[in-house]
Amino acid sequence: MQNKIVFLDALSLGESNIQSRLESFGAYTAYPTTKPEETLQRSKGANIILSNKVVLNKEILEALKQDLKLICITATGTNNVDLEAAKALGITVKNVAGYSTQSVAQHTLMLALGLCAKLPFYDSYVKSREYANNPLFTNLSLPLELLNGKNWGIIGLGSIGKEVARLASAFGARVCYYSTSGKNNNTDYPSLPLEELLKTSFVVSIHAPLNPTTQNLLSAKNLSLLQENSILINIGRGGIVNEEDLAQALKQQRFYVGLDVFTKEPMQENNPLLDKSIAHQLLLTPHNAWGYEQSKEALIEGIVKNIKEFLTL
Repeated sequence: MQNKIVFLDALSLGESNIQSRLESFGAYTAYPTTKPEETLQRSKGANIILSNKVVLNKEILEALKQDLKLICITATGTNNVDLEAAKALGITVKNVAGYSTQSVAQHTLMLALGLCAKLPFYDSYVKSREYANNPLFTNLSLPLELLNGKNWGIIGLGSIGKEVARLASAFGARVCYYSTSGKNNNTDYPSLPLEELLKTSFVVSIHAPLNPTTQNLLSAKNLSLLQENSILINIGRGGIVNEEDLAQALKQQRFYVGLDVFTKEPMQENNPLLDKSIAHQLLLTPHNAWGYEQSKEALIEGIVKNIKEFLTL
């Protein structure tokens, strides 16, 4: 009997060759996106479900238990699936780890370098024709900064954090880190308490998971510790930085922020970080640091491998 495979949010991979890779495993159906109220109906009869962010909770899993054998999460994080319910129902859940380390690290450097060069401000200055109407050949209104000789503090020195540390070191930055779990004893770089790291770092980049320990890790209570002209980058999870507090801090202090993750995704139209008065202090991307072409290919390879291994058991 042919397997029925359903991908609930295929658009999350953008353009890809995943359909041609999966059709050999069974009848394949892909939906660009799936709303919560559509999940159960679209998943009925499926033996294998692929999902990036579509939630598969206990109620849905119990309704699908007769046919569903495998859930392939097309990402590393597994928080969109009730893992306990899946285990109790005998449904295998597989994710893909480590596929995006290089792209997320490169994206982090891109945000840092862009903010060192004040790209949001200078790009707008040129495109608005203000440069064309200025008699001076240059503009140094906002200070341009080198990473060389600066302190770079990393919050979360896992595989991505370590790669960021390597790249930052190549630019001459002095790396230190804060362990959110308190269990990381890496001796390659000095470990600092969070407050000291915030006070002494020119760049602070976040590469930690979202959990009760990291929820609102940065808020009004400690954002004020950031140096003037420093750079804060969050490429971990949105809830680690309180967005309301961050927007207020940007109005009161002069520092710069690069974000690829947000508390609610997609970003809401009334998000305080979309205030035009702070636009020149922000460099924002739509949670796509993981999705560089080579990383997408590695992810697809991992998905195919997970399905192949499951079907040959």
